[in-house]
Amino acid sequence: MSKWERFLSRETSLLKTSEIRDLLKLTEGKNVISLAGGLPDPSTFPSEDIKNITDYVLQNFSSRALQYSATAGIPELRESLVNLSNKRGIMNINNENIFVTVGSQEALFILFNILVDPKDHVFVEMPSYLAALNILRSRTPTFHGIPVTDSGTDLDSLEQQLKRMKEENQKPKLLYIIPTAQNPGGTTLTLDDRKRVLELASEYDFLILEDDAYGFLVFDGEAPPAIKALDKEGRVIYTGTFSKILAPGMRLGWIVADQEIINEVELFKQNVDLHTPSFTQFIAAEAIKRNVIQNNLPKIRSLYKEKRDVMLKAMEDYFPKTAKWSKPVGGMFVFAWASEKIDTLQLLSKALNSGVAYVPGSSFFYDYSGRNTMRLNFSFPNREQLERGIKILGQLIKE
Repeated sequence: MSKWERFLSRETSLLKTSEIRDLLKLTEGKNVISLAGGLPDPSTFPSEDIKNITDYVLQNFSSRALQYSATAGIPELRESLVNLSNKRGIMNINNENIFVTVGSQEALFILFNILVDPKDHVFVEMPSYLAALNILRSRTPTFHGIPVTDSGTDLDSLEQQLKRMKEENQKPKLLYIIPTAQNPGGTTLTLDDRKRVLELASEYDFLILEDDAYGFLVFDGEAPPAIKALDKEGRVIYTGTFSKILAPGMRLGWIVADQEIINEVELFKQNVDLHTPSFTQFIAAEAIKRNVIQNNLPKIRSLYKEKRDVMLKAMEDYFPKTAKWSKPVGGMFVFAWASEKIDTLQLLSKALNSGVAYVPGSSFFYDYSGRNTMRLNFSFPNREQLERGIKILGQLIKE
């Protein structure tokens, strides 16, 4: 027992370190090819534009940009986000439906805290975003897992589980879903499946929390509209992030939801950090207004498509035939399954010693299953590192 353990709240025992953060610490300053983090390629940051905008903001809005501001976000950014949301098909919303957060991570933290009580029935994909799972675990819900297949979330499995719950007089509360360029699974739901998710939510009366971190980063074909775009009942709560489309260092995300839910979010955030930094909000609002983000997206998409292709080709060349992996149409990740007898958590130390890092897949499963899986990032390493990293990994798996 540590010196201070008896002073800590019971909740702290439910908090879990982020495997990705730990790996980033391990690989920092070392000669390791990192396929682990979800870092955007720094060449996609529009730094010159951001520099010009920063000067403009300081010249014209310094008294507001450097001051405290409203909890829900500055009006300029909320207005700009109404317009940006339209590009994901989300119409009929106004400023009152938008809430600005410190990255979409804070959005998830607040939403799970205001929506989920212990033992509530919560549906998550298997695999799903590990940081969201870590927040959810600390809320101690009753988890229900939905397998992710090659064509996305297995909605037949979801429907069967919902039917069974209804027979047992249990009420589902929430579905957390990443329908576009799923992290880590790499799958994207079809338009028909998006409609079906909404039908199930309506029939069985639960909320949908749609994480759309990669909605703007589909590079094969057109991105389907967000589930929120099809939502007639206000059941869908949508989160977006500037980390993948502007720069993660800005720490900006947003929520689109029914005004009643936004009011609850506002109350909670007032007790967390008062408001999101005014300064970065002004910069982001101006970046949308000047089309900096919109004009930069084609460059990001074409670079990530190229890097994804390098990774998939390398996996084809160097991974054993017993392995299989996703072929994402967007986003930043490939998810891979090795043969059942391989534990990717145990393999990691060998990989690090051989100069390559990845995230073992078990932490992307609410029950820590998926011991033979791994998430591989293609957005950050350069092409040569991608090829070399996959070659090393392939050899280790074969051994």
